[in-house]
Amino acid sequence: MEISHKDHLFFFLHHFSILFFLLFCLSTETFIFLSKYHPIYHLIPISFTIFLRHCFSIFSYSQVYIVDFSCLKPPKNLRVPISNFIEHLSLISCFDKESVSFMAKVITSSGMGNETYFPPSLHLIPPSCRYQDAVNETHMLFFPTLDELFKKTNVSPQEIDLIVVNCSGFCPSPSLSSIIVNRYKMRRDVKSYNISGMGCSAGVIGADIAKQFLETRRVKSYALVVSTEIVSTGWYSGKDPRKLILNCFFRTGCSAALLTNQTLTGTSRPKYRISHLLRTQHSNIDRAYHSTSREEDDKGISGYSIERYLVDVVSNLVRSHIISLAPIILPWQEKLRYVIYYFRNNKGIDHHYVPDFRKVVNHFCMPSSGKTLIKRVGKGLGFDDVALEAVLATFHRFGNQSSASMWYQLAYLEAKGRVNSGGRVWQLGLGSGPKCNSLVLECVRDIKRDENSGPWSDCVHRYAILMNHEIYGL
Repeated sequence: MEISHKDHLFFFLHHFSILFFLLFCLSTETFIFLSKYHPIYHLIPISFTIFLRHCFSIFSYSQVYIVDFSCLKPPKNLRVPISNFIEHLSLISCFDKESVSFMAKVITSSGMGNETYFPPSLHLIPPSCRYQDAVNETHMLFFPTLDELFKKTNVSPQEIDLIVVNCSGFCPSPSLSSIIVNRYKMRRDVKSYNISGMGCSAGVIGADIAKQFLETRRVKSYALVVSTEIVSTGWYSGKDPRKLILNCFFRTGCSAALLTNQTLTGTSRPKYRISHLLRTQHSNIDRAYHSTSREEDDKGISGYSIERYLVDVVSNLVRSHIISLAPIILPWQEKLRYVIYYFRNNKGIDHHYVPDFRKVVNHFCMPSSGKTLIKRVGKGLGFDDVALEAVLATFHRFGNQSSASMWYQLAYLEAKGRVNSGGRVWQLGLGSGPKCNSLVLECVRDIKRDENSGPWSDCVHRYAILMNHEIYGL
């Protein structure tokens, strides 16, 4: 029997049982009334109805778990040392001296290291940004990442019920999800979705779609969330400084996470449970909406513009998001402080209270968008450089990989042996629109230090927080 047929059968049995017990309770109530029993007996069917309602509410939605995830480590021949990158920029005729100087200044002060990666097409002089280059990059990213995930979880591609692919800048036909379905010959009833234009927040959005799908499934089901960015389609060959920033920060990377609605055993036992998920956006505010956008310059060259006031937009967005998130995840002591702050703030007395999220989350992940923005957002949330170690290390080693970067940070924490059973990880996604999304994960089993070293296998030992609170690759 196909999975979809099983779901229809469970749906029918679920609603039939509700109708049956409802009729049973009504019949019992009628019998007690007609038999003129003592009024206290009327409490029996009423209590039974309340109890059944509670039971059905418990079993109506399933918990959603993350079985495991994988992150791609591109081959060494695709590395982009900063000196080589600047030299290549100077050899590309479309850039003048001012443009090269601007990009050199941005990248040397960003906190990025010398071991990030570009796709093969961007190693050419001049870079090649053809459609086929983007398709080849897609294959290079997807297939090794998914092969590793299926191998480590012992889950067959034919067992996947839902697939969500996050990629902001590349929307081919056939779609990205269709490329995966075709490669692995997945079932004909697999549900597939593509998310584009959402930026670094898309990973949490993909998890939300998977979560809503899995919560209503009555049988064991799997959802696959793939997060990446096709860098070759975002390359800008003009001279607008607002669009040149993307060339400096974004690098090659891909992650894939396998979600399920049931606790398994053996090698496929889940690592994390989705504890909380919340999404906020400010697309209704014009200034925020135009802070990041893809547009053409005065020469007709398309690029992704980042406005100077983006940091202020992000600060306001995160503040608005925290107002909704804090009451949900904070312990009661912090909630009480938050209520006091809220009323004091309305009277104009206190504007500087920051909830202590370290009391409820053990680890923090966010988009790797450059040292300046990382530290500003972290400071606004009350996190010091020690708490931001995974974010800063990921940007230094791999650059900004859009929605995939938070999974590289989680892999870093696992490779360091810092994630233990009962610990909580907060993934804060910030993307174009603008959008701010939170995914809070609870670790449900002990994780061995070398279990998911993945992209960090040969370099995690070089990264540490030194006494001056700066990240270094030693």
